[in-house]
Amino acid sequence: MNERTRPSGDRAARKRAAIIGAARAQFLEHGFGVGVDQIAAQAGVSKMTVYNHFGSKEALFADVIGDALEQALGTTAEEMSRQLEADDDIREVLIATARGWVQGIAQDDVLRLRTLIAAETRRFPSLGRAWREQGPERFAEPLGTALHATPDLEIPDLEVAIIQFYALVLYPHVVHSTYGDRLSPDLSERLIERGVDMFLAYYRAS
Repeated sequence: MNERTRPSGDRAARKRAAIIGAARAQFLEHGFGVGVDQIAAQAGVSKMTVYNHFGSKEALFADVIGDALEQALGTTAEEMSRQLEADDDIREVLIATARGWVQGIAQDDVLRLRTLIAAETRRFPSLGRAWREQGPERFAEPLGTALHATPDLEIPDLEVAIIQFYALVLYPHVVHSTYGDRLSPDLSERLIERGVDMFLAYYRAS
């Protein structure tokens, strides 16, 4: 649905927030097959109101993803930008950013959402795109700019480097969650600090 056709104003915003909250709870409990009428009932609105605001269940789920990831990562994105503007040490910026990613993404509800997205993304590719764009990839541009601006680093392929960084500090949590496991805080911290050191050591200019 085109954004310009959506209901606007404070009352509409409150309804929209209620629908997103209800949809998140219903999706996590029942999966993507849950009916829009169930979501509407929990939100205290009509089924037509849900469609007026979102247009489709797929679009609603994409907004649920965006809302969840904004809650999980929004503060980390702001703090990363502040640290980069302050010209802080790149190692400290990377460690702080990775800690924020893990704290946000490794929440049970967020990991359960990701599992649900993985199950539905073949039928609904927009859900996978929403996760990628609103997840850690939202950090790719400022992170790439910071890495290029660090004089003692040589990074010939920035796209590969950023994926490698995710793989070192964040992806272990995602992979283990697939099997129902959680990494301990101590192991998580070791992965972050040693992962950042490995990353910087590899790309440190000769």
